[in-house]
Amino acid sequence: MENSESESQSGNKKKRLTQEQVRQLEKCFTVNKKLEPDLKIQLSNQLGLPQRQVAVWFQNKRARSKTQALELQHCTLQSKLEAALSDKAKLERQVQFLQDELKRSRNQLALLRSHGSPADNSYLGSCEEEGQDDQVVVFDELYACFVSNGHGSSSTSWV
Repeated sequence: MENSESESQSGNKKKRLTQEQVRQLEKCFTVNKKLEPDLKIQLSNQLGLPQRQVAVWFQNKRARSKTQALELQHCTLQSKLEAALSDKAKLERQVQFLQDELKRSRNQLALLRSHGSPADNSYLGSCEEEGQDDQVVVFDELYACFVSNGHGSSSTSWV
C-alpha cells in the first residue's frame, strides 16, 4: 500500500520544465498574456504538460510580470522623488540667500538714511517712489538701486 501511495503522489507531482518548454511558454506569453482554453490545450499537447501546469505557469508569469513592473515603477518614482528633494533643497538655499541679501540691503539702507546728510542720500531718491510708505520698499527696486550704486554684495552665487 505504501508503494502505491508514493506512486500516486509522484504522479501528481509536477515535473520541472525543460529549457525548451520554458522558451516556448515565454514565446507564447509575449503574444498572449491571457491563456485561452484552446491555446492551453494546444500548449499542453505540444509540450507534454498537464493543462493545469500550463495554466499555473501563465498565472505565475503574469504575477511576476506585474511585480517587475511595480518594482520598475517604484524605482522611477524614487528617482523622481530624490530629484524633487534635491531641487527643493536648492530652492531653500536660494530663498535663504535672498532673504539674507534683503536683510543686508534693508540694514544698509536704514544705516544710510539715519547717518547720512541729505546731500549724501541724494541717490536714495531714485529708489523711492512718491506716495510709498518708507517702511515698504519693493525688493526688486531696492536691490537694483543698491547694486547700481555699488553698495551690493559682489557675490551672486545661490549655492
